Amino acid sequence: MKYGVLILLFGLFSCVNRNNENTIKAQKVIVIQPLGNFQQKQSQKVFAEIKAINPKVVLMENIDFPEKSFYSPRNRYRADSIIKNLKNNIGKDSVIVGLSHFDISTTKNGIKDWGIMGLGYNPGKACVVSDFRLSRKNKNEQFYKLVLHELGHTEGLPHCKIQTCLMRDAEGRNPFNQEKSFCKDCKSFLKNKGWQLI
Repeated sequence: MKYGVLILLFGLFSCVNRNNENTIKAQKVIVIQPLGNFQQKQSQKVFAEIKAINPKVVLMENIDFPEKSFYSPRNRYRADSIIKNLKNNIGKDSVIVGLSHFDISTTKNGIKDWGIMGLGYNPGKACVVSDFRLSRKNKNEQFYKLVLHELGHTEGLPHCKIQTCLMRDAEGRNPFNQEKSFCKDCKSFLKNKGWQLI
């Protein structure tokens, strides 16, 4: 009888442990795709920073911006066209982030061509970021925060109301110097997606 109880308890604990392991998903492969004349040195820096939170990261060679994504009246590229094109070039368990030095835009709040720093499907397989609107001071740090913000959207994170969180809505400004890291809730969400955050 005692052995039967022990086996039953061991079986219950085994099921609990297996269920906990299954709640944390393996993080997707992150594909870093430099666009146009994006500097290789900066691409490699983003690659190294992303690798610290996900060892499954790939840095691609530069490619041209997608055909018909250029918006000549404002001399910039349409972010929605870029991510629509990029998502078709990766595998099922991957997400791709396009890197741009050129200005990018999308349609927002009834404005046909609204300049932005980044855009990503939420959730989805593609996002794009541009350093065109970032401050010269702390530009690399701001750019990395921008990359994380858009990758957060691809995982399904909405904008966050906490002012110091990386998922804060920029609201047409540049708040990156005020942002410190992901807030507790956003970090927990990403950890459950397999992100190796401290």
